[in-house]
Amino acid sequence: MQAPNGLPTSLLFACSENSVRSPMAEALAKRLYGQTIYVESVGVRARDVDGFVIAALDELGIDVHRHHAQTFGEVDPASFELIVTLSPEAHHRALEFIRGTAAEVEYWPLPDPSAVEGPREVQLEAFRQARDMILARLKTRFGSPSGPSP
Repeated sequence: MQAPNGLPTSLLFACSENSVRSPMAEALAKRLYGQTIYVESVGVRARDVDGFVIAALDELGIDVHRHHAQTFGEVDPASFELIVTLSPEAHHRALEFIRGTAAEVEYWPLPDPSAVEGPREVQLEAFRQARDMILARLKTRFGSPSGPSP
């Protein structure tokens, strides 16, 4: 069942470690659509949120300091209408995860900004680019937000 504006009623973002791409996508989606839909994120493995994610989202006034990383095993696949995967590893795991449910899976290929090496500013710029790519993709896929925009 979709929310009145065409959004899914529940959305799960997934990446490899729930420390970079998926918590970033979760936070941005909550900012844009959190008044309308339920949003969470998971990883194939769980690791603390990356400091560059915190910095890139802080620039938009979004606080992810308290993000708790979780894995697929910690959520119920039947709780989500749509799962958006952000890494190949998470995509394969999500397809196994949804067997026997009505959930759909979409793959949004997104480079891992944590793979970028160099000085702090070069690394932070990679995270800003990932943040902006996710934000653009959210708006393209789900339309105008119902709440405040980043």
